[in-house]
Amino acid sequence: MSGTKIWLRAETKPAEARSALTPTTCKALIDAGYQVTVERSTQRIFDDKEFAEVGAPLVEEGSWVKDAPKDAYILGLKELPEDDFPLEHVHISFAHCYKQQAGWDKVLSRWPRGGGALLDLEFLTDDAGRRVAAFGYSAGYAGSALAVKNWAWQLTHPDGQPLPSETPYANQDLLIESVKASLEAGKKSSGRSPRVLVIGALGRCGKGAVQLAKDVGIAESDIMQWDMEETKKGGPFKEIIEDADIFINCIYLSSKIPPFVNAESLSSQNRRLSVICDVSADTTNPHNPIPVYTVTTTFDKPTVPVTLAPGTQGPPLSVISIDHLPSLLPRESSEMFSQALMPSLLQLKDRMNARVWKQAEELFKEKVATLPQSMLA
Repeated sequence: MSGTKIWLRAETKPAEARSALTPTTCKALIDAGYQVTVERSTQRIFDDKEFAEVGAPLVEEGSWVKDAPKDAYILGLKELPEDDFPLEHVHISFAHCYKQQAGWDKVLSRWPRGGGALLDLEFLTDDAGRRVAAFGYSAGYAGSALAVKNWAWQLTHPDGQPLPSETPYANQDLLIESVKASLEAGKKSSGRSPRVLVIGALGRCGKGAVQLAKDVGIAESDIMQWDMEETKKGGPFKEIIEDADIFINCIYLSSKIPPFVNAESLSSQNRRLSVICDVSADTTNPHNPIPVYTVTTTFDKPTVPVTLAPGTQGPPLSVISIDHLPSLLPRESSEMFSQALMPSLLQLKDRMNARVWKQAEELFKEKVATLPQSMLA
């Protein structure tokens, strides 16, 4: 058989129900002459049979390591399981190692040691420099949902119990219904609606955060939408601390900036802020603009409390920093992402002449060149 080969690997990150390909986009690739192999998965929102029905052969989870042809593109979303064996294939995924996150060198070095390559989904851009496919809108939407639920939970559970675990919702309507119920309980307890401040409101992520707030009934007058104009003076910003109940960070961090909040600013005697949702989740980034927490949270444990200085007035404060928020709505977010990625995947058959993939490979080589030589042995 001929044709460009794509091997859809099963996701292994706990609670990750999204997929880089959906049955719809899988069929489109097959119809275009691609060979698409799909690993079975018990946690993916799409049933294995949905892929089989469009003509994709199913193989066992994790079998790409030994069975995938060397010329197959290994396609996934989240990072690979922690391991150290060299990688021989070309991988297309979010590897979270290009911004020198914790352990980045160990992750990145696996490809040059094995002769493979990483074409990182986070850095695929069009001619205008805009990402060709992103989960930003879905991430902002889901993060905003959990932030509102956490605000209400803190009010109805003053004993300090953390927000309970969350599991993916089958569809968006069910998520909205759940958030609305929480919001009403919070409003009944406090006598008011929360004020929400979104930074990065003009981007896809910020637009998703704002839209969720509107969808659950928060008035536009209670949604503060900030972007570069409002933040250009540099933080920390007392408006976040004193004017908002919920702060949602939706920026794409590309360089060091002054913090939006820090431990000192949280000591304000007029603090109103009780929930931070760091959708960007740059937890281990040395330039994290929200340096008041150090833990990436999970759907099992969505929040982490912020330790406040002794004598600090105001409500308890906690952070949501889940780095795969779109998995809260896995079906919708997967369809949106995969459809956006399709035009680029269809260029893989002529990858050496496709600007988006050439640029991705050049970036990979540039990042590999920054690795310590000791990591390449």
